[in-house]
Amino acid sequence: MTQEEFDEMMEIQWQREKEEKVKKYSILNTLALKGQTVLAGSSLMEFFPVNELQQTLEKQTVIYNRGIAGYVTRELLEVLEVCVLELAPSKLFINIGTNDISSADGEYELGKLLANYNEILTRIRERLPECKVYVMAYYPVNAKADFPGMDEEMRENYFRTRTNAALLEANSAVEQLAGKHGYEFINVNEGLMDAEGNLKEEYTMDGVHMYANGYAVVLNNLKGYL
Repeated sequence: MTQEEFDEMMEIQWQREKEEKVKKYSILNTLALKGQTVLAGSSLMEFFPVNELQQTLEKQTVIYNRGIAGYVTRELLEVLEVCVLELAPSKLFINIGTNDISSADGEYELGKLLANYNEILTRIRERLPECKVYVMAYYPVNAKADFPGMDEEMRENYFRTRTNAALLEANSAVEQLAGKHGYEFINVNEGLMDAEGNLKEEYTMDGVHMYANGYAVVLNNLKGYL
């Protein structure tokens, strides 16, 4: 098997996994309560162990996590019905777009991300006018620390376009977009960064995705919004 054939096989498998998650969520939605709190986005949302972590809080909230690892804004737009609209949430926390920024082909364009994000927010406003939507700032990354199994070539590919500078630029643009729709942009990253502005090494397995201790910081910052 050539590398090209292997990559194609892995991509097909990856897409099937995403489709299976959408199917699973669709079935779960028939059993879920309407009007609750929903988390939507990519892996940074899917991997948020919010149901476990919120047990440490005084206020208990019904939260449904509908994040899907690997999703870009276009993909969330395609399954918005399942991941958000069917649940008719009273509160929605959304974090989508970091995979657009870390485009595998290196052809990231902020304008495309914003166009898709704008359509996502437009559809939510049309279908769920009473929903309180919180557009979340993107988390910082750490491209400097040494992570197991990550060599220099992998590091270069992983962080070619997904840099803290690009994330800050996107945050500024997404904040303006949220304001355009009358939604609140929230930055709950306080405590996640080291002195250089990188995601703290002890919070991340690969410089991007966080362990539960990193999410515990995020949840503490989210308390006032839940």
